Amino acid sequence: MKLFVIKFLTSIFFLLLIYSCKKNENKNSFNGENTVDNAIKYAKGFEIKHYKKYTKLSIKAPYQNSKETFEYILTDSLGKKQLNTLKTPLQSIVVTSTTHIPMLELLGVETKLVGFPNTKYISSKKTRVLIKNGDIKELGNEENINTELLLELQPDAVIGFSITSNNKMFNIIQKFGIPVLLNGDWLEETPLGRAEWIKFFGVLFNKEREADSIFKNIEKNYLNAKSIALKAEKIPTIISGGLFKDIWNLPAGNSFEATFLQDANTNYLWKNSKGKGSLSLNIENVFEKGKDAELWISPSYYKTMEQLKNANSIYAKFNAFQHHNIFTFVNKKGEKGGVLYFELAPARPDLVLKDIIKMAHPELLKDYEFTFYEKLK
Repeated sequence: MKLFVIKFLTSIFFLLLIYSCKKNENKNSFNGENTVDNAIKYAKGFEIKHYKKYTKLSIKAPYQNSKETFEYILTDSLGKKQLNTLKTPLQSIVVTSTTHIPMLELLGVETKLVGFPNTKYISSKKTRVLIKNGDIKELGNEENINTELLLELQPDAVIGFSITSNNKMFNIIQKFGIPVLLNGDWLEETPLGRAEWIKFFGVLFNKEREADSIFKNIEKNYLNAKSIALKAEKIPTIISGGLFKDIWNLPAGNSFEATFLQDANTNYLWKNSKGKGSLSLNIENVFEKGKDAELWISPSYYKTMEQLKNANSIYAKFNAFQHHNIFTFVNKKGEKGGVLYFELAPARPDLVLKDIIKMAHPELLKDYEFTFYEKLK
């Protein structure tokens, strides 16, 4: 009798074990195929899932206030051509933002770029050589791409960005059978979230391991710089931005720009404000709160102290002006005038953070040289 009970309980145990395995298998399957998620640590706008025969790339935040998700099937063997199915690795690509250029270069696939709108804005020396050699074609304006030339190039995909869901130009491109993937890196709320979009490009070129390794290195450098900033004995007060048509735009307290200032261990005077974008204030409000700030960064597009003073006499009354402690990124440009910060900063937040630490706590990074910023001349 005892032996019978033992056998019975053993049978029940194995049945439960099999059921549990089946249940977990179903939970982790798509169309009956096992899947593995590629861990996205900071970015919220996309995700990658691997299945046995293909990979699914989902764009969850393609434009502001988006409530729809775009899904793409990536496979090494393409059957019937469909707009949401791409054969990878891509052999040719068109991108539409300079922020995409550094990510292609970091992955070593810049030679796959065949066209770009407004090539004059590209600052990278490496990619400018390809433009000069005719390997990258000028496609006109990003809002009105030369579709005739685009059709001649026949890229495997176009990487675009859009403010809304209604983009007529991208709709036209897709009607000609060229897939358009909307890149939402600019909507990310943290510096590292933006940089993590290198994994988006990595999966398109079968370079996920490389993308992951590159990002981990950037993350490590960023967090290391952040820890160095905490060693500062003095925390300077700081303001940002400048006037544009009588409105002073500066980062809201929860924006990615404010995150830089916090991680650099500065006292940003609007750190407690609400919002993830920018604040629009009048100059009287900014002057009242920020006139005694020790540091001032990104004072609109003014290149010199003289330009700043001539634009509005109140600027000269700020403490940071009087002590020549204003820093800008607009003076560092590429060969054709493109601002380096706009192109490279999203991919290299570690360098942005080090720049801000250098200006706020120069004693902590004595041997570091600015990448983007410099004192206003």
